[in-house]
Amino acid sequence: MASLQDIGMSAAINILSALSFLVAFALLRLQPINDRVYFPKWYLKGIRGSPTKSGGLVKNVVNLDLKTYIKFLNWMPAALNMPEPELTEHAGLDSTAFMRIYLLGFWAHLLMSYVFSYWTCYVLYYEYKTIASLRLRYLASENRRPDQFTVLVKNVPPDPDESVSEHVEHFFCVNHPDHYLMHHVVYNANNLAKLVAKKKSLQNWLVYYQNKHERHPTKKPTTKTGLWGLWGSRVDAVGYYTAEISKLNQEENAERERVASDPTATVPAAFVSFKTRWGAAVCAQTQQSSNPTIWLTEWAPQPRDVFWDNLAIPYVELSVRRLLMAICLFLLTFFFMIPIAFVQSLANIEGIMKVLPFLKPLIEKKVVKSVIQGFLPGIVLKIFLILLPTILMTMSRIEGFTSLSSLERRSAEKYHLFILVNVFLGSIVTGTAFQQLEKFINEPSTEFTKTIGVSIPMKATFFMTYVMVDGWAGVAAEILRLVPLVMFHLKNTFLVKTEEDREQAMDPGCLDFATSEPRIQLYFLIGLVYSVITPVLLPFIVVFFAFSYMVFRHQIINVYDQKYESAAAFWPQVHKRVITGLIISQLLLMGLFSTKGVAKSTLLLIAQPIMTFWFHRLCKGRFETAFMKLPLQEAMVKDTLEKATEPNLNLRAYLKDAYVHPVFKGGELERPVAIDEEENSPLVATKRNSYRSSRHDSDASSEVGV
Repeated sequence: MASLQDIGMSAAINILSALSFLVAFALLRLQPINDRVYFPKWYLKGIRGSPTKSGGLVKNVVNLDLKTYIKFLNWMPAALNMPEPELTEHAGLDSTAFMRIYLLGFWAHLLMSYVFSYWTCYVLYYEYKTIASLRLRYLASENRRPDQFTVLVKNVPPDPDESVSEHVEHFFCVNHPDHYLMHHVVYNANNLAKLVAKKKSLQNWLVYYQNKHERHPTKKPTTKTGLWGLWGSRVDAVGYYTAEISKLNQEENAERERVASDPTATVPAAFVSFKTRWGAAVCAQTQQSSNPTIWLTEWAPQPRDVFWDNLAIPYVELSVRRLLMAICLFLLTFFFMIPIAFVQSLANIEGIMKVLPFLKPLIEKKVVKSVIQGFLPGIVLKIFLILLPTILMTMSRIEGFTSLSSLERRSAEKYHLFILVNVFLGSIVTGTAFQQLEKFINEPSTEFTKTIGVSIPMKATFFMTYVMVDGWAGVAAEILRLVPLVMFHLKNTFLVKTEEDREQAMDPGCLDFATSEPRIQLYFLIGLVYSVITPVLLPFIVVFFAFSYMVFRHQIINVYDQKYESAAAFWPQVHKRVITGLIISQLLLMGLFSTKGVAKSTLLLIAQPIMTFWFHRLCKGRFETAFMKLPLQEAMVKDTLEKATEPNLNLRAYLKDAYVHPVFKGGELERPVAIDEEENSPLVATKRNSYRSSRHDSDASSEVGV
């Protein structure tokens, strides 16, 4: 176990690292040449102009105004001063709700045992109520968006007489005659999208070599024709990429024609739009057929939130994919413990001297020993987990989720489980994951809880170092944005020709919910567990939440550009995971008390997890529907207001291209003209034969009046 000297050394290293990052950021952000790296959001909004357009060469690169350096830390109050309503308007409700998670962690570590649990539940209830209210208010006040009028329909049943597009048109004209407006069928354009992406990559290389040639007209740039330009015959780069792009244009046109003419390229799914929000809400939140496995409807994600690749996955295949990924997640979670345990064993004095005995004289020095014991375990674990988010996001994509927001929420769920088992429990309980699993299966639950209860106090110093490495230095590194800073200047030097190029060279980034939220949950869990057992750890947690709140607020205001807006749809999962952490802390406290021979105290604590679970069910029933459904009353109010203020709105024109696959934007692929409502006739045009009572599907009820 690390000594106080080891903890002091770790604190010194991480505090100095954090301060270095902060000072570097504070100075670099003042330089005109870095302005687009640290304030890209304002450029994207068209509010901020480039400071490099006037002044001499030196002034365009370096800030020579010494007065500004006196206030180089003024980003801190600026990040905190923006009011919450203005922040919501500026960055969206997702960002505001995400910031409130940090506020929640700031307050959830103040009291102990029953008082602490009561306070945590009280704050959770207040936050759930607040976010639910903010969500409904946000949905009621936001501007018109295509997803407000649109639902995603999956598992459209086959029909022998009609195409998927005609079948969708017919079904909704019959079953939603007063509200159906139009639809976009989904095409399997994944191969076409790959060709388009490949062509874009080649065009970037072509621009790069054209820029290179313009700088040195006497010397033609060359490249090799092999993979990544590493081998193969050397050719003229501009001519080679021009020819390759021409070939791809031909392949793209052929694939575009195939998708347009091949019936198998049409997926049994569609985006269906309605004349009113009320009509869309009714369709999205009701069952469309007596057969619950067909005509499945859900709210359509925002057009920019759609993950088009997964729309082509057959519905039946989704269940198989999700079962396989559940098995893979189980195996990954438990097998990953083995290399982590191995690396952690090396990241200590005994492990290093055993593997590298010749380093023994160096390791035995006090300073080196303190660095190893106080700093190395935390940084090794951090490095070892770098690839994990990419693996989990890939698994979520395989599962077939159809929006970026749902992909991130699912990946966050996996990451939280992984951190809970491997980082928290894995750091507490020694041995491999399967040894832990065997103990859990074979031993009584009380014995397993006792085992963990004994280990918890001993691991407090490890979590202190981990919080400093990941929570302090890691957050300070986030604001420095070293990678985007380097990449921007490389692109700006070699690729940028126009202002549009310069804007594309910016990488504002966004809130990475899939990794950031589970990381916050780990600190919640550590704080909840150690609030009673080792309160000395709480200041480390509080510093993390306070510092992170300030840093990420600054990034949301000045840097991040969100890929989507889900109106805080992730909050129910946040609430559930905090509740899970609270129950775990209560159970572990019971285990610790049982090791001290105070059985009566343990009995008094049994009511805590029961009451906490009851509280979770109360909040779920009270607030969760606000995140799953749109009240019809709210939809009707918004429709009525819109009709009064914009009586001549052409909704069909507004929605015409909203849910067309990006590779088809511009009219390359046109769907059949929508059937207009026929007020004087109850009949709807159809290409079906007269055998309306046939078995093939859309349901007997959908055939009435056809």
